[in-house]
Amino acid sequence: MPIRDLRLAPTSTEDVVSAFAALRAEIGVPAMYPSDARAEAERAARGDLKDFRQDRRDIDFVTIDPAGSLDLDQAVHVASSGHGYIVRYAIADVAAFVSPGGALDAEVHRRGVTFYGPDSRTPLHPTVLSEGAASLLPDEDRPAVLWTIAVDSSGEISSTTVTRAVVRSRARLTYGEAQTALDAGTAPESLTLLADVGRLRHAREQERGGVSLAVPEQEVVRRADGAYDLELRRTLPIEEWNAQISLLTGIAAAGLMREAGVGLLRTLPPAAARDVARLRRTAAALGIVWPEEMSYAELLPRLESRRSAHAAFLNEATTLFRGAGYLAFGVPGPGGGAPLGLPLDARHAAVGAEYAHVTAPLRRLADRYATEVCVAQSAGRDVPGWVLAALPDLPATMQRAAQRAGAFERACVDIVEAVLLGPRVGRGFDAVVVDADGGGSGDDGRPRRPRGQVVLRDPAVRAAVVGAEGADLPLGERVRVTLAEASVPERRVLFTLP
Repeated sequence: MPIRDLRLAPTSTEDVVSAFAALRAEIGVPAMYPSDARAEAERAARGDLKDFRQDRRDIDFVTIDPAGSLDLDQAVHVASSGHGYIVRYAIADVAAFVSPGGALDAEVHRRGVTFYGPDSRTPLHPTVLSEGAASLLPDEDRPAVLWTIAVDSSGEISSTTVTRAVVRSRARLTYGEAQTALDAGTAPESLTLLADVGRLRHAREQERGGVSLAVPEQEVVRRADGAYDLELRRTLPIEEWNAQISLLTGIAAAGLMREAGVGLLRTLPPAAARDVARLRRTAAALGIVWPEEMSYAELLPRLESRRSAHAAFLNEATTLFRGAGYLAFGVPGPGGGAPLGLPLDARHAAVGAEYAHVTAPLRRLADRYATEVCVAQSAGRDVPGWVLAALPDLPATMQRAAQRAGAFERACVDIVEAVLLGPRVGRGFDAVVVDADGGGSGDDGRPRRPRGQVVLRDPAVRAAVVGAEGADLPLGERVRVTLAEASVPERRVLFTLP
């Protein structure tokens, strides 16, 4: 994986930290928690588990997360059932710590999600909970919502139960550690079976028309000396298999909500025909064979992100997955409006099934509410009133939070790119064109300069590029570009292609 080796000088590091601070203020990323909300969190962290829970500390749960993670939402254990698998998924029980209608609850609603920045993280919940009492840290007794999902030999769900439990994780594994153990044949049986279930679920996903894109991720990382780097990080197989466990749980949750007649689904509309047609033209330009009778869901697994043309296509394919949102149903609309119904088909297009967010409550507000619907339905009880009261407004709350978080993360990358490249304006770089709008002539008949996006081989930068007048950018091809601009205040990097 290409990892850039340039470092920021100390003065530049101060500049970038100041730029991050200005960005937070501009976008409205929350700062410190109000004192009353912090006090509630601290009291909740000191509480004990007095409510009735199953004692499932006998299960050898483990967490699998990026290195350094302390806000651990999920712990997993997979066993053989003789004719399939038993997936046990313990999810942090945030509702055990947050009182509905309290100061902490109000602040969590204001934030909506955790905001991730290169220099710091702005958590949804105070760290005394998110990295402490509510986190599924190893060798600690923790309250959890325990999902027990039976999966048959083909990977299909055969039964689901949800209950509250006390669990104890045995280990905090990184993706790298888990993958190394699997590759070496030293992984515990549960981890090996997780990989088996992950493969089966991926196959079922393809049959449903769902898609998983293995696009290299551009990440801002901070070195031990305080300097910032950019990396292109490809995902490991264990990340896909682990993600399939989360998707499995979200699909099971959607089923419980449909049975209950109330809930909160995560939705994504199907790709528009014009966007799929554009993607087919991109494939032709890149030399990728895409038979007319083959769907893009069938094509994507055949591509390899390490090949430049395929990487360019995969980056372009992400544009099909826009417009994600939340759908509340079974309750009155916002402001006491008409009851919100559930369409006959409310599938998430990328998942290929109805789906709900329930596996990251430490980092996403919506998960706490969706989880409570599932716990109630599984137990045959009514959904709590505080959940029903909040559901109508949650889609809008989550949409605003996601937009802020996305804008913040993108702008952080822009800042680091500009700082890293600032001293190198005028120099040439090897790159691959991953997006292009074409050249030709404008409406006035005059030649215009085509615009697009390039990904550099080193450093790991994705930025805008402008080509020559009247020409086309060579989509998917390796090119030599010149850095024309790198502005920290405007958070912009621009390359030119002669």
